[in-house]
This record gives sequence, structure tokens and C-alpha cells, in this order.
Amino acid sequence: MVDFVAIDVETAHGKRWSICQIGMVKVEAGNIVDTYDKLVQPPGNEYFYRNIQIHGITPEDTANSPFFNQLWNEIKAFIGNKMLVAHNAAFDMDCLRKTLGYYNLDVPDFKSDCTYKRSGMKLDLACKTYHIRLDNHHNALADSIACAQLFLKLNNK
Repeated sequence: MVDFVAIDVETAHGKRWSICQIGMVKVEAGNIVDTYDKLVQPPGNEYFYRNIQIHGITPEDTANSPFFNQLWNEIKAFIGNKMLVAHNAAFDMDCLRKTLGYYNLDVPDFKSDCTYKRSGMKLDLACKTYHIRLDNHHNALADSIACAQLFLKLNNK
């Protein structure tokens, strides 16, 4: 079994550089060994009401949170050289790249895999299908935990 980090981000509005929460789960030898969960203040701390309706994070929640560039060194250290796994990796990886670009930070050559492409289902349906508990859908940590468990189940088939 390959070691990996499952990742999920939530955004404050339609611009993909507006990460307002990042959740990650480190998996080694098929077991979750560590988690990372941070609220992030998006540039200008501006939110679109539809995004708030989806994830429930508000400008008040992130008003005193660090900006992404202030967290990048610890995020990068958490990921290490492991493959990133996300549910709809095209979105999460693009958000990561665009946010790094927004802050003029180097973009690593991430290796990634996608549980959405592998399952063909939205995360909540895939979790029901594979009997994975999904509490607090659209919370970045909850979604990354579910994604990690889904990836493990899909690879054990």
C-alpha cells in the first residue's frame, strides 16, 4: 500500500486562490497517522454567500486566521514527498496551485490521485456505497478523512 496525504480545501468564493480551510490526513501503511486542519484567511477576507451556505465558514471565523502563505511551510512539511489524494483532485490541486501562485510561492510538482475519478460518485454517495462515515460534509478535515478511507477501500478491491 502506498503512503499518501488526502487533502481537501474549501474556498471563500469563486476564485480558486481563496482557500479558507485546508484539511489533510497522512496515511502510512494503510493507517491514518496524522491530521492537519486549519482555517485560512482568504485575501481581503471576502466571501460569497453561496460558499458560506455550502461550508458554513464566515469572514468572522477567519478574521484572525493566518493567511495561506503564513501556513505554507507547515503544509509543505506535512505533505513531504507523499502523493496527494483528493475527491475531485482537479479542483483541490488547482486551488493549491492558484493559491501558491497568488502568493508568488513555488509550486511543487505534486503527484496526485483522485477518488472521484476512481469511484465516479460524489463524495457523500461514495461514502454511502462503501460504508464510510462522513460527518460534517464540506468540512475540509471531515472530507479529507472520508477521502482517505475511500482511497484505501478502492485500492483494496
